[in-house]
Amino acid sequence: MSLEWLVNIAVDNWQMFLRGIGMTMLISVIATIIGAVIGLLIGVIDTIPKQKKGVKKYILLVIRVVLRIYVEFFRGTPMMVQAMVVFYGLPLIMIEIKNLIGTDFGFDGDINRVFAGILVVSLNTGAYMAEIVRGGIISVDQGQFEAAQAIGMSHWKTMIHVVLPQVMRNILPATGNQFVMNIKDTAVLSVIGVTEIFFQTKSIAGNNFRYFESFFIACLIYLVLTIIVTQILRYFERRLNGKASYQMIDEMSIRRPENPM
Repeated sequence: MSLEWLVNIAVDNWQMFLRGIGMTMLISVIATIIGAVIGLLIGVIDTIPKQKKGVKKYILLVIRVVLRIYVEFFRGTPMMVQAMVVFYGLPLIMIEIKNLIGTDFGFDGDINRVFAGILVVSLNTGAYMAEIVRGGIISVDQGQFEAAQAIGMSHWKTMIHVVLPQVMRNILPATGNQFVMNIKDTAVLSVIGVTEIFFQTKSIAGNNFRYFESFFIACLIYLVLTIIVTQILRYFERRLNGKASYQMIDEMSIRRPENPM
């Protein structure tokens, strides 16, 4: 029976499932942190006021064009394809650099699969976080930018001390949602041999030929992980939002000073 097979597969292969969970969470956590930093930097650069003249104007223009190409590429292509391009293309680039400068930096022609997976998910997350951060910065009232400039603060100081503290709070739900998506999207890294949950489940199913039961267990694992992460993030959101209601003060209860007359 399927129920019996579910129990047997879970009991016999719990170590493989556990290793898959560990790899999935490792990649998701690291990639979300790196992606958030990338998105934060891009979001800040995108909101730098346009330079009217000089070399800075053209340098900023080139940087913005390069960043826009990066964002559009990773938002417009599937992560599975990105994983294949990075895993098989990065060694070729390293070989070309080796031939060009005459040193290999200790590169043996192969790339670590976990490193490639973290790199792909980080770059993908950074592209989406860039738009999230940019939207969060734009949502801040323009008067705060003007007030900061009025007291002599530069753009970067305004961002660090005035804008970003508000942005970090506003984008927390979207960042948490991206983290949950990364937990699920790491399944595509199985195409380059990263031993996450999907890869381990595929190996288990290949041994016992019980594909439904094996992948049903994988579904439950993903569901439990995403629910736990979601509840933790909601807890932090509530802590940042503070109390939902405040005690109202009754004007009649306020003691007024007696009339000296």
